[in-house]
Amino acid sequence: VQLQASGGGLVQAGGSLRLSCAASGRTSSTRPLGWFRQAPGKEREFVASISWKDDITYYADSMKGRFSISRDNAKNTVYLQMNSLKPEETAVYYCAAGPSVHLSVKDIRLVHYWGQGTQVTVSS
Repeated sequence: VQLQASGGGLVQAGGSLRLSCAASGRTSSTRPLGWFRQAPGKEREFVASISWKDDITYYADSMKGRFSISRDNAKNTVYLQMNSLKPEETAVYYCAAGPSVHLSVKDIRLVHYWGQGTQVTVSS
């Protein structure tokens, strides 16, 4: 499975960005997809996850109400809409794929595949 993330960039505090991650590979359509992020000097943390069917979503508590994850199965692409961004959310955002037929990939130990990461910088 290959994951190609895009959509990062520079945005002012309070602004919005939309990340995309295109998945390819034989079993990519039956895996949960999600996003993690890693700020400089910090551990990689869970952001959001969506199941391979029925669009069951999970969010880290601090993202609820501001971030929205969605999936286009026809394109095998997952999106992360991020609103009301804060400077402390500056990080590299990574797309992730979990085990086939699992509901989520919110546990980093379940990540089977990583994308290359896309930089999100939120200026104050």
